[in-house]
Amino acid sequence: MRAMGLAALEMLIDHVAAPRGDAPVSANGAAAAAHLRVQPVPTAPADDPVALLNELHPLLREGNAHPDHPGFLAFVPSPGTFPGVLGAALATGFAVPTGWRLTGPAASAIESAAVGWLVELLGLTEGTSGLFVPGGSLANLTALAAARDARAGTEAHAATAYVSDQTHFSVPRALHVLGLHTDRVRTLPSDRAQRLAVGPLAERVARDRRRGLRPFLVVATAGTTATGAVDPLPELARFCREEGLWLHVDGAYGAPAALTRRGRRALAGLELADSLTVDAHKWLFQPAETSCVLLREPAHLRRAFGVELPSYLAADDEADGDGVAGDGVDYLQWGVQQTREFRALRLWLSLRTFGADAFRSAIDRGLDTAEEIARHIEDSPGLALVTGPALAVVTFRALPLSL
Repeated sequence: MRAMGLAALEMLIDHVAAPRGDAPVSANGAAAAAHLRVQPVPTAPADDPVALLNELHPLLREGNAHPDHPGFLAFVPSPGTFPGVLGAALATGFAVPTGWRLTGPAASAIESAAVGWLVELLGLTEGTSGLFVPGGSLANLTALAAARDARAGTEAHAATAYVSDQTHFSVPRALHVLGLHTDRVRTLPSDRAQRLAVGPLAERVARDRRRGLRPFLVVATAGTTATGAVDPLPELARFCREEGLWLHVDGAYGAPAALTRRGRRALAGLELADSLTVDAHKWLFQPAETSCVLLREPAHLRRAFGVELPSYLAADDEADGDGVAGDGVDYLQWGVQQTREFRALRLWLSLRTFGADAFRSAIDRGLDTAEEIARHIEDSPGLALVTGPALAVVTFRALPLSL
């Protein structure tokens, strides 16, 4: 065990510490991986577990794309910090239970602390809270379930939601899981800046009300996947407040920009959302599946997901609070999962190791890099900007070659 564990740790350290500027970015292991699909079930123990790791190493190194490569600029996932990687390993190795605070009081406290730090760093309103979940798709699903119960109530059969043509595909999929038929999800065209405009939204909501439907939800995006566009959050929040609609903001990619001055300006109105999705595995540099869903009124999570627990889990259930500092939280009552990985430890350990200023500087560097790339594109005769820079996303195209 010790030899295998130390070998795996050395492999990780070598991978993280080694300069990889000349190494390939994209996957190159399709042929090498083909035989893995037809391997027989291993029935005997490996002769040498360390040799098994050595066999695995080139598959990990060369058989997959590397978001942690300095030249990986195509998509938004980011490399995980080494403390985040260690946090994931420690949480798994110690088998930390996080659903029920009676068996995981320290884990519950650390998760509440990490959520509180995130709320403060993003400039959200006091009392906002939530929980860590495995990915932005589940974060969106969790928030939208709370929205449905809070705003649609007994009229769920007529519940109608509004998204834009730039909304991430996980949102309509989550609405489908929640029972909304596709004809109750209104996809509105974005404007020339790829943003959800209030005017067409207001017209469609009014039309649906006249038809006897129950508008309940608007989904905005803070940093679209395709172009980095940020929907007009203050205007949308004002409209939703006047109309009694829930405003969910999918900030999976873009929300962490609020750590910086430039990002805070670009994301003005983020604090007005009823709920927010944040993927720490994107612009907060954590391992994959480190997401957080935040609600301005976290009691809605308990109302949406709380159940009467069986007697073996019901101890001290009445004391469950809303997740603000000082309260214990049974997170199994706040979301879909009962058995939960201790994801909060990744961000908690990373922030304790580096401090928030390091993350702020890294995000600022991403914003600077996008602006620099845009300038290079504008100065290049064979290229043309399409959009951007918006947050840290720049899109461009190649111009036809002159004959």
